[in-house]
Amino acid sequence: MNEMINEKLFEADISSLQAAMEAGELTSEACVRWYLERIERINPTLRAVLEVNPDAISIARELDKERLALGARGPLHGIPILLKDNIDTGDRMHTSAGSVALAEHVAPSDSAVAEQLRGAGAVILGKANMTEWANFMSGSMWAGYSSRGGLTLNPYGPGELFVGGSSSGSGSAVAANLCVAAIGTETSGSIISPSSQNGIVGMKPTIGLVSRRGIIPITHSQDSAGPMTRTVRDAAILLGAMTALDPDDSAMHDAGRTAHTDYTSFLDANGLQGARIGVPRHYYQGLDSARAEIIERAIALCAEFGAVIVDPVTMPCESAKWDWDVMRYEFKKGLNDYLAEAGSGAFIRTLDELIEYNEAHRDTALKYGQNVLVWSNETSGTLTEPEYLESLRLNHETARKQGIDHAIEAHQLDALLFLGNEEGLDISARAGYPAITVPGGYAETGIIAEGGYTTKGPQGITFVGTAYSEPVLLKLAYAYEQASKYRHAPADPV
Repeated sequence: MNEMINEKLFEADISSLQAAMEAGELTSEACVRWYLERIERINPTLRAVLEVNPDAISIARELDKERLALGARGPLHGIPILLKDNIDTGDRMHTSAGSVALAEHVAPSDSAVAEQLRGAGAVILGKANMTEWANFMSGSMWAGYSSRGGLTLNPYGPGELFVGGSSSGSGSAVAANLCVAAIGTETSGSIISPSSQNGIVGMKPTIGLVSRRGIIPITHSQDSAGPMTRTVRDAAILLGAMTALDPDDSAMHDAGRTAHTDYTSFLDANGLQGARIGVPRHYYQGLDSARAEIIERAIALCAEFGAVIVDPVTMPCESAKWDWDVMRYEFKKGLNDYLAEAGSGAFIRTLDELIEYNEAHRDTALKYGQNVLVWSNETSGTLTEPEYLESLRLNHETARKQGIDHAIEAHQLDALLFLGNEEGLDISARAGYPAITVPGGYAETGIIAEGGYTTKGPQGITFVGTAYSEPVLLKLAYAYEQASKYRHAPADPV
């Protein structure tokens, strides 16, 4: 029986698990127990999961009873998923953004994302490790490190390969089959980077498509939660479960907002046929030969399956000199607002108090310092400074009108094509536009990058579009995935 369950669950996708549960060959409780066993066995090496839900088995058991009595709620009924540790859950788990300062914090209620996923029947299996404070704490912090959980490792090469961040635990856990899927969050690269580096699918939605309520923020103008999965279909399923309109999130009231509850209807194995894909060669500069070969192979594959390749595509924003003032100013305001409403066990209520706590607990809290927190704390926290307002205006003006929108309109493109989370992906983050990455291959060689990691390992192929172009991006990503089949599971760490 255990061998049969193992066969059904290893590398399983949502649809196959749902079919097995509908046929009575599997239960949600059996799924949860299988993933909990893998977490217990493998997580001590990877440090991808911070904590498991003490109620996961009982929740799964109740969902199994509900299925028998009333039928499944939908495709997520009984499916175990992990949430990044900056996403509130109003249960017995903690929400800490990876910080020892919030290690005992229990959120007063579910985030909008957790609430919607529970409503769809998902089992929240636990909380995934992350780069502390979503990598907005120290300029020298390693991706994947948190004072609460230690350093998350990449299952394809623990201790050698870059794990990506800040949704590091989500990426590592999905790749290593510690969950069916996970939810990460992104401000600039924090879903796309770990998804690319861990050989999985990751999607950062348009700002305003998924509610940000109940997520520990960096910047309200760029933050978004999104799915991290082993297949594009699973990403489409998860995204559709998280798009309910939230009256408490101002970004969701954009007049142009276009949301769907079922994105699987856009998946098309022939989706590359006739699609116009732009190649922004400016952002391929500096790639080592192994990674350059991967992106060139991706371009050729898209063309082979019918895409019209527009090469090269240039954008006026290529000469832009970006600053980080939007993050700097919005972090203090957003974090102070979040902490003011935090639940029990939150012994800090302002950024000031967080910095003081860290200084008082240097041995455990400040392995890499906190210069970025201090830098943000020098602002007023009111978002009234002229330099902040100008930086926000320039972000949108440059990244949208002189960047993605310019390229797509000038060349009538469906999407732009990038490798992984290379430099150009910051444009989509500043614009608030969507991106999706799909496994694109494995670089057998690489160069030593910042932090001592090699650039070799899994590499993602990333499609970027304009606002609310998720249906188009999912179609292209699905077609590329079906044509390439580059996803392969890592070996379990010894």
